[in-house]
Amino acid sequence: MEFDFTPEQVAFRETAERFGRERLAPLYRQRELDEKIDATLIKDMGSLGLLGCEHPEEFGGLGLDAVTAGVVIEETAYHDFNVSYVQLLASLLGSILWRNAPKELAKEVVQKICAGEEVCAIGLTEPGGGSDAANLRLKAEKDGNDYILNGEKTSISYAVFADHAVTFARTGDVEDKAKGITAFFTPLDLPGVTTTRFDDVGTRAVGRGSIFYDNVRVPGEYRIGEEGMGFIHVMQGFDYSRALIALQCIAPAQASLDEAWQYSTERNAMGKPLAQYQGVTQPLAEGETLLNAARLLCYKTLWLRDQGRAHTSEAAQVKWLAPKVAFDVIHDSLLTFGHMGYSTDMPHQQRLRDVMGLQIGDGTAQVQKMIVARERIGRVAVPY
Repeated sequence: MEFDFTPEQVAFRETAERFGRERLAPLYRQRELDEKIDATLIKDMGSLGLLGCEHPEEFGGLGLDAVTAGVVIEETAYHDFNVSYVQLLASLLGSILWRNAPKELAKEVVQKICAGEEVCAIGLTEPGGGSDAANLRLKAEKDGNDYILNGEKTSISYAVFADHAVTFARTGDVEDKAKGITAFFTPLDLPGVTTTRFDDVGTRAVGRGSIFYDNVRVPGEYRIGEEGMGFIHVMQGFDYSRALIALQCIAPAQASLDEAWQYSTERNAMGKPLAQYQGVTQPLAEGETLLNAARLLCYKTLWLRDQGRAHTSEAAQVKWLAPKVAFDVIHDSLLTFGHMGYSTDMPHQQRLRDVMGLQIGDGTAQVQKMIVARERIGRVAVPY
């Protein structure tokens, strides 16, 4: 059993660390105030190979593995949680596209995603159902070779900034549930597409919002995979993205924890460093332990994916565990700084607000635990 990263993975971590330290960390707070991520920054990430590095070279990637993608997203999120969303979308949507979309379309789009020239969103969640993704209502009706889309997607990360989306629509009857869902590549400048932005507690730079489709005509060649196969595509993608999301959350928690450890040696109380008081260090030691445990499960999940082995249960386990642990660790780190930690001048409060959203998005803890139960004892654990 080998726990070391390869020299190539270490080199990628160093590249991401340097980029994060020099370009991301200094303006983490400012990007929240600006409520956007600069397009030039995304292109620079692409030029360094920090977007979709695991995709095949034919599609603009570097042909690396999922573990390397995890290393990159963790290092990026350590310095700016919100910028790492761009990497998450590049990995998740890029994988869905090159595996399932028509080859020429996939090559054109994924190459731009990897280059940081375009960003793709995932159009799945709807107002009437988040966790019940198989019950979506956005309709795609065949019209000649085209499809006409009508409906709404909501709680979509990067909704107001994305160039296009992979949109999941119902081509069958509602009673068909998962079997009636089809995926489409949808440029967000098509006639009939509009977006609105949410006023969120955190991740404000990500531009979460709704996408509305009003008689949007999508060419038939923009269909991704066969009709009725869309739900399978997205679920397979989620087994991957959930491990990346977990690393996204672990990273800012580790940043706050590192800062809290350092502060505990510098700040004196009653004539002694805070580090001499067990009431201060024990919560930090617990956080260190839990973050390491969650991180190991993340990389095991990604390793299983690279080996072509099942990893649905592991992905669900780490998706509910990591956001919760990260939130708690950041909270304890904030408290270590006392009244200073409560200030918006320090990053802990922003990290706390940012990671909180992923206790909801991309599958709540309750849904993830249902998945774990289903994988363990079968469909008897699934409600009807």
